[in-house]
Amino acid sequence: MADYHFVYKDVEGASTEWDDIQRRLGNLPPKPEPFKPPAYAPKVDADEQPKSKEWLDAREPDELEDLEDDLDDDRFLEQYRRMRLAELREAAKAAKFGSVVPITGSDFVREVSQAPSDVWVVVFLYKDGIPECGLLQTCLDELATRYPATKFVKIISTDCIPNYPDRNVPTILVYNNSAVKGTYVGLQKFGGKRCTPESVALALCQSEPVLNDGQSGGDSSRDNVIEGVRRKFIEKVVAQHEEREEDDDSD
Repeated sequence: MADYHFVYKDVEGASTEWDDIQRRLGNLPPKPEPFKPPAYAPKVDADEQPKSKEWLDAREPDELEDLEDDLDDDRFLEQYRRMRLAELREAAKAAKFGSVVPITGSDFVREVSQAPSDVWVVVFLYKDGIPECGLLQTCLDELATRYPATKFVKIISTDCIPNYPDRNVPTILVYNNSAVKGTYVGLQKFGGKRCTPESVALALCQSEPVLNDGQSGGDSSRDNVIEGVRRKFIEKVVAQHEEREEDDDSD
């Protein structure tokens, strides 16, 4: 009959009083630390994580179509809806103005002089029938849309300043905190009759942060305008190049 040898194994990390004495005397090595398994951390599913605007913007159209198939429709659409609502709220805060608003002489104090101290006001003095006024109006219309946190108003020159000479229109007055910060008579500082929204923007921001898109944080207005000018220039060059290619193909 076979002999069986049983080995008793105590709970891991347990020790006898005799062993403890021998360790204190240096006859046994230190007692090893009991094994501790790592804390449980559930696996993170990337598909379950909220998707940021940047993440969505970086997806290709076919990837977005796959998302509609792979993700739960209700959950994904609700997440996207909340994100869009938050964006719209932020945009609404910034877009205080967004157009060139006509005013009269009786409106001037309320709309310009009493504007909040953190709002820059661009006042456009004009007269109907003067071509230069129409040219500058077009530029200001685009700038008002591009920089909705800056207030743009227009007023007939003689309603603003009695007997204001027609030779001085168009004129732009820049106000902030109830004070005139800049005066521009005619188109000379904007590039003359070849003025563009970009040249007007650069002139307005030469020394003061007049233009504000409401989304640039602490960046200086001039830096933003210069970047916008660079981007617009590239877009125009590309558009002109594409037009030439189309003309060549049609020939």
